[in-house]
Amino acid sequence: MAVKIRLARHGAKKRPYYRIVVADSRCPRDGRFIEEVGRYNPLTDPATVKVDLEAVDRWIGNGAQPTDTVASLIAKAREA
Repeated sequence: MAVKIRLARHGAKKRPYYRIVVADSRCPRDGRFIEEVGRYNPLTDPATVKVDLEAVDRWIGNGAQPTDTVASLIAKAREA
């Protein structure tokens, strides 16, 4: 099973709000996921990024691959 750490879009039209989730790569973007490991709100100033870094490290250690966007958000969360 290929596991990805990716964004799932929520919120209203033109008001995006994202959850950072661990999901099977074959599932739809906003479909079933295994675990929610963070949240990202690009509309606040500055953008809000909350990530459970322990859970992310555990999943990456088990072989999950973060997408490019999520990898940059994780890096931003590690800086703060």
